[in-house]
Amino acid sequence: MTEDIAHDRGGYAAVVSRLPLGRRGAAALAWWRARSVVLRDGAFGLLLALLAFVPQLAGAGTRLGELPHRPLDALAVVAMLAQTLPLAGRRRLPAACFALAAAGFAVQELRGYATFAGAGLLVALYSVAAHQERFRAWVAAGAVAAYAGLAAALHAAGSAARPADYTIFFLLVAGGWAMGAWVRRGRIAEGERRRATAAAARAAERARIARELHDVITHHVTAMVVQADAAQFLAARPERLTANLTAISGTGRRALGELRDLLGVLDPDRVAPRGDLPALAGIGDLVARARAAGQPVELVEEGRPGGLGSGRELAGYRVVQEALTNALKYAAGQPTVVRVAHRDDGVRITVTSAPGTTPARPVGGSGRGLDGLRDRVEVFGGSLDAGPDPAGGFTVTARIPAGELA
Repeated sequence: MTEDIAHDRGGYAAVVSRLPLGRRGAAALAWWRARSVVLRDGAFGLLLALLAFVPQLAGAGTRLGELPHRPLDALAVVAMLAQTLPLAGRRRLPAACFALAAAGFAVQELRGYATFAGAGLLVALYSVAAHQERFRAWVAAGAVAAYAGLAAALHAAGSAARPADYTIFFLLVAGGWAMGAWVRRGRIAEGERRRATAAAARAAERARIARELHDVITHHVTAMVVQADAAQFLAARPERLTANLTAISGTGRRALGELRDLLGVLDPDRVAPRGDLPALAGIGDLVARARAAGQPVELVEEGRPGGLGSGRELAGYRVVQEALTNALKYAAGQPTVVRVAHRDDGVRITVTSAPGTTPARPVGGSGRGLDGLRDRVEVFGGSLDAGPDPAGGFTVTARIPAGELA
């Protein structure tokens, strides 16, 4: 029962790991714990049944009525086995196990047998309190009624036990029920904590995927929409129209490629290639694509990129990507300046776009872009500010400190 308590409370593995079992002992224990609970509980019940036949342990068993002792006979063997062998199902069928053990205990006490098998009743009582899921109140009420009937039968059979003795015995065995109920509550609470943790992890993963989809797809689709809107004005200039359509095709292919990579990361059997993640060194290509979409972008870099770790590098890249996406949406065709200062203690990014005009067909936004960026940056201890500047434009400023490579 002690093993069961530790196992149910989730601390059995931690306790065993501190025991000086040795490599073979630990391997044997791991093999044993991998067996089914019916086999392990059945082995425990069989051991208890064998101990019940040891004469030296007869006086250590659970006794109640203290009727004159009767020599063991066939009925005594049946009563002993009823209190021990059903323990094989104490976790699968706890109520049935307890009923059989209680019946065997009643026969033992009414007949005056002295055996160690009565200990099985305590284990069965603990087990029904710890593992019975349905009709718990009915099982408890039935146990109390059966105990009252047994006490009355023992008194009628000439037992010298007083009412106080029956009360004390009842309180002692009720402690087994209380312990089982406590273990059950702990197991339920642990299950609820695990479910809450899993739900929070799923929510965080959904939010991360949503941010990635927003950052990867919105940038490319916005560029394609802007380029497509501009194409209608280039019908008289075939060479410009061809270049514009080529840029749209290239942007679409890049969007499909990045989307394929992102969805591939969701495959649990696939290891994400961290070296393929976008980094600050790719900002030049990002700016070039924005220029191809018709946005006049100036890039000013100080220092050399690299050394921040893939997580921080990706966050910085997404900051520039989202700022250029917003410039394409709300300040299409207006000058935009991207400043990236690489320092030993981190990187500072500033993206400023000139005042824009309301487009005839504005590209809608989800509103999650800047909030998602702020979350990304703050994970690494950085900060992000975004808003109108004194010149009437819009400025995004991010600071990402250096740290452990990730």
